[in-house]
Amino acid sequence: MGRLVVVSNRLADPRKPAAGGLAVALGEALNNTGGLWFGWSGHIAEPAPEGSAPNEAQTHVQQAGDVKLATIDLSRADYDAYYLGYANRVLWPVFHYRLDLADFNPNYLSGYQRVNRLFAQKLMPLLNDDDVVWVHDYHLIPLAAELRALGSRHRIGFFLHIPFPPPLVMAALPGHEVMLRALFAYDLVGLQSEADLAHFSRYVQNEGGARPLGDDLYLAFNRTLRARAVPIGIDVGEFERLAQSRDSRETFEHMRQEYAQRRLLLGVDRLDYSKGLPQRIRAFKELLVNYPEHRKSATLIQIASPSREDVDAYTDIRRELEGLCGEINGDYGELDWMPVRYIHRTVARKRLPGLCRVSSVALVTPLRDGMNLVAKEYVAAQDPADPGVLVLSRFAGAAEQLRDALLVNPYDIQGTAQAIQRALQMSHEERCNRHAVLLDNVRKYDVHWWCTTFLQYLQEVPRHA
Repeated sequence: MGRLVVVSNRLADPRKPAAGGLAVALGEALNNTGGLWFGWSGHIAEPAPEGSAPNEAQTHVQQAGDVKLATIDLSRADYDAYYLGYANRVLWPVFHYRLDLADFNPNYLSGYQRVNRLFAQKLMPLLNDDDVVWVHDYHLIPLAAELRALGSRHRIGFFLHIPFPPPLVMAALPGHEVMLRALFAYDLVGLQSEADLAHFSRYVQNEGGARPLGDDLYLAFNRTLRARAVPIGIDVGEFERLAQSRDSRETFEHMRQEYAQRRLLLGVDRLDYSKGLPQRIRAFKELLVNYPEHRKSATLIQIASPSREDVDAYTDIRRELEGLCGEINGDYGELDWMPVRYIHRTVARKRLPGLCRVSSVALVTPLRDGMNLVAKEYVAAQDPADPGVLVLSRFAGAAEQLRDALLVNPYDIQGTAQAIQRALQMSHEERCNRHAVLLDNVRKYDVHWWCTTFLQYLQEVPRHA
């Protein structure tokens, strides 16, 4: 394989521990080939003085070990249309099946295409002829088409980290034909789950007239595309090392002493309408109503870190969630016990393994999620001799792999409450047996497997004439 070039909306220095498992895995692959990581710097460029020519985006290149990091700034108008607008107000809700929350402002699509064209124009001069390009996520769906328009003949793969919606939901997206044609500029499209792959297959056939050629290959618009489910994993070794850190151990010991008389339930999410947080809180209330033995003994710690707070839908979900938590604490709380500990800020990642390990039950119950790596991190953090129980939404991509979790329909409040009750009452033997199977899967299909498998699939795609 030639040099690996990774393109994503944002990037991280893979040498830094705070970069996380994904950046470390990509960094490993990039280091092996002396690769390049290209993306937005995260900065908004200052506008040009009035009466002067607009500032041209400059490419900033720095060396991070054997890896080059190349970034560009965005103008305020481009950021608003491409990132806040089309990516977060259109694609995110549509791909999570929430057409009712999408804002189909036509200016957003033009800005989205403009920024993808800018990415291609700035990336193309940096590419070598034998480079392999790996594009990440919904921000950059048109990028391969823009590169092809500039003459690129590289192998280009795309991985979608969020769900792919059913065909009719995708077809409701104004301008979805642009997305359809853009996808066929890639050689390989990777998706999180077999359910996403099925949606993708039906979409390209129903809406694009794609002809299946077998072996996950599709022909349309005079291009051949391969689509595969390649579920992303976590860096288990890195997470286990994190669990042995002083901060993690201190968190575990402190929480164990603080809640010595309680059973802890844990939810760790971004504050997002796709995460099913109001439904989860209602299910916990249902548990307290129907199984009163858990009053004064069960405490739900719900971490909902800030996310996209300049989008109205997120203001609404925060208001609803805070109202529900306050209602439960007001109705059931005692002087020495609050049913819900709600935290609206980010908890340091180095403390997360200790928090996972001390919790008897993890509630990972999104309404729709591409994968949800918190579910896998919870499994990896457990003590195999006395593990907790994972309650997992069947609508998370992780549910296809983690079948020994307690799978729930988060829309079924009563059913979810019953699953939580089962988790709290589960025997030691059943907990250990379930956890062993889950951990084996998390280890086998880790982030390194994901990275290697995707790149192998990309190398195997037949070349175009």
